[in-house]
Amino acid sequence: MKLFNYLKGDKVIWAIMLLLSLISILVVYSAIVTLAHKFKQGNTEYYLFKHMVIITLGFGLTYVFHKIKYTVFSKVAQIGFILSIPLLLYTLLRGVSAGEASRWLEIPGIGLTFQTSDIAKLMLLMYVARVLTTKQEELGDFKSLFKYLLIPIGLVCALILPANFSTAALLFVNCLFLMFVGRVKIRFLLYILGFCIAFALLLGVVIYQFPNAIPRGATWKARIENFSKGDSKSNYQSEQAKIAIATGGVIGKGPGNSTQRAFLPQASSDFIYAIIIEEYGLLIGFVMLFLYMIFLFRGIRIMRDTEKTFGGYLASGLAFSLVFQALINMAVAVNLFPVTGQPLPLVSMGGTSIWFTCIAIGIILSVSRSSDDKTTENLEEA
Repeated sequence: MKLFNYLKGDKVIWAIMLLLSLISILVVYSAIVTLAHKFKQGNTEYYLFKHMVIITLGFGLTYVFHKIKYTVFSKVAQIGFILSIPLLLYTLLRGVSAGEASRWLEIPGIGLTFQTSDIAKLMLLMYVARVLTTKQEELGDFKSLFKYLLIPIGLVCALILPANFSTAALLFVNCLFLMFVGRVKIRFLLYILGFCIAFALLLGVVIYQFPNAIPRGATWKARIENFSKGDSKSNYQSEQAKIAIATGGVIGKGPGNSTQRAFLPQASSDFIYAIIIEEYGLLIGFVMLFLYMIFLFRGIRIMRDTEKTFGGYLASGLAFSLVFQALINMAVAVNLFPVTGQPLPLVSMGGTSIWFTCIAIGIILSVSRSSDDKTTENLEEA
């Protein structure tokens, strides 16, 4: 395809991005029927057009960011990380609330809201990649590791935690993965894991004994209890998702023929994977899982091929974060995990979440493009 002649970097990642976006458009158009009847008098074209515009702008962001030399993001990480702290704090205190959580900020004048945690995630991962590159020798000492990495990671995750436990937990795991890739001593990582387990147990005790003592404690307790019970009444969304998957079978009901979209409250976002399987079958469900695994493989391969340490850490860390989020979303859809509210990257309907995903992919492609350019230069010199 001539289109790929204008797109630099890993062509496989570009192809995966295109395939997932096409699947997204098809499934979202089917899944938003109930939403359209509820808010737009059945005008499904409104949501379809809006989603297509968001995806198109997302591709534009990917193209722009993949043209930027990735070393620039090392400097951006320093400023962005510092700015994300007051941004998260302001969101926690004065942000737009949905239910019991303040996760969004509204852009004045246009009414568009965005999750500040999306910015913080991106900046923190870039910051961790930078520290692992510039402070590699010093990180052999636990005090330095605590000072340069654990305090910044803990601060960002702590500010996200009250409003969005799953995002904070996923971000922390992503940072652990980066530290593992960045050759932080296994002994130190085990210390951190031990502390996390102890913290989780303590938090669990507080939630069960004093659920109202912390923000959203009662919500977390209810989700864990409902998941452990496994009954239909307490796990309405999960039950409807399982019905969708079971009735879809191997080949599915066909595009637009979903029944459970009328019963799943988050059919176009959190549980879109269940709708995909219902309409297109388990085969396409496994294909999507395979696409995400290929995406992770390509990210790791970019890390191997790049000459600069920062670029390798950046590409692998961002790739892992997107794929790990996708796996969590799929696990929730098949009732392996409690409901988390994590969207399926590049597939779930959403505005800023898609754009930040596209920005992350653009940065990965920027690293890949630099590696390809270096290879071309070496071949020309030879």
